[in-house]
Amino acid sequence: MGWLFLKVLFMGATFLGGLYPLVDFCCSGDTRGQKPNFVIILADDMGWGDLGANWAETKDTANLDEMAAEGMRFVDFHAAASTCSPSRASLLTGRLGLRNGVTHNFGVTSVGGLPLNETTLAEVLRQAGYVTGMIGKWHLGHNGSYHPNFRGFDYYFGIPYSHDMGCTDTPGYNHPPCPACPRGDTPSRNLKRHCYTDVALPLYENLSIVEQPVNLTRLAQKYAEKATQFIHRASASGRPFFLYVGLAHMHVPLSGTWHCADPRGRGPYRAGLREMDSLVGQIKDKVDHTARENTLIWFAGDNGPWAQKCELAGSVGPFTGSWQTRQGGSAAKQTTWEGGHRVPALAYWPGTVPLNVTSTALLSVLDLFPTVVALAGASFPRDRHFDGLDVSAVLFGRSQTGHRVLFHPNSGAAGEYGALQTVRLGRHKAFYITGGAQACDGKVGPAWRHEPPLIFNLEEDAAEAEPLGGGGAEYQRVLPKVREVLAEVLLDIAADKTSRADYTQDPLVTPCCDPHQRACRCPAT
Repeated sequence: MGWLFLKVLFMGATFLGGLYPLVDFCCSGDTRGQKPNFVIILADDMGWGDLGANWAETKDTANLDEMAAEGMRFVDFHAAASTCSPSRASLLTGRLGLRNGVTHNFGVTSVGGLPLNETTLAEVLRQAGYVTGMIGKWHLGHNGSYHPNFRGFDYYFGIPYSHDMGCTDTPGYNHPPCPACPRGDTPSRNLKRHCYTDVALPLYENLSIVEQPVNLTRLAQKYAEKATQFIHRASASGRPFFLYVGLAHMHVPLSGTWHCADPRGRGPYRAGLREMDSLVGQIKDKVDHTARENTLIWFAGDNGPWAQKCELAGSVGPFTGSWQTRQGGSAAKQTTWEGGHRVPALAYWPGTVPLNVTSTALLSVLDLFPTVVALAGASFPRDRHFDGLDVSAVLFGRSQTGHRVLFHPNSGAAGEYGALQTVRLGRHKAFYITGGAQACDGKVGPAWRHEPPLIFNLEEDAAEAEPLGGGGAEYQRVLPKVREVLAEVLLDIAADKTSRADYTQDPLVTPCCDPHQRACRCPAT
């Protein structure tokens, strides 16, 4: 890797004074005007019901709702896993965690990341002549070759993992930063005890840490500025571009500006939604003014809301996982209940994606890789299998057919990481293992194995309240099909070229700009 590292450093020192140190925006005659641009925006811990277009109770996503009205909204769209790193790995590879090796989250001291023999979407598109950029949360490894700049991204600006993972001398990650209070008002006792504005995270621009600790109150605007700058420069160059934006919203700590005496009763979560919506709106506006008719914007969530965080968690809408909540625990993030992986999603591409369409096709974050590669006319990596589909026909309004089958891997609530414990087959969903994540009340639902599996009819029971009776005709008709498709995918994975992620921990790989900086040390207790 040494020669590549030196080349990167040389480019950073010489190109345009360092504004975009790694990006060569020089025009390319064979790609000008011929290939579409792609902007993928991934929200963090956003519930299906947090999108106003999905759930009438939500009033804080005006820009996203407008995009849905001007494009296509997907109401049966799923994350590939219900926690951070596995979901992101599947987005960038089009492969489930059992194939790409990423089955649970990487930490601050993680030595490894997304395995280096996995090919990312950015690498495929860069090979096809695209300028590639990534803004925001990465969470697929920060040490050495796992950094975004070595995984296909010409430009990177963001944090290496979730913004509650830095070390700090002022606890309070589950609370918003210090609120902006009107004169005469004071923060609540709880917020005062945990009041802070900075988190001890490294903020990278390419390979350099440009800020540590990170001020959360300014992070969203920095992301908006860097994203719009990238779009402007790439559009002006004539080269096609790919921008991947990993938002900090709606993960705790929430960073939206809010007042502790809000006369409308709006709390920090709603403020965070509005801030996120504004950020997305700024990106959309920039695309509209530079490359409107040749750019696909695809917005989605990485998993469902983190119910453990109580009023700082989002809405699952109707997907409450009632069977599980009766047993105890949460049926949202970290689970294979609908609230854990059914996420808001929409596509916007004026003149290409039809206006104001609601698609009921069964789709997944896994589909972004093959769809984008196909639309770009790029070459798929050989010698490996993919779990996503090219859903261009759905995007263009020519089809309502998505997946016949989806597999939902365990992401932490029950069973072995990455195990395909839940099978979606049409309108039916079968659980071989059930379990709840930690809920707001602190309880965790028990992990239970089911053989034969529990089967729900989602068309009639979106809340997953009552499984089908095992002796009924519907259950007996569906059960052999579930067993057949699960056996098929496990055989396919066993015959595939698979990877194994390195989850080794070593404190020495913790990114830090200055070991004497308060933000770079952890308290003894």
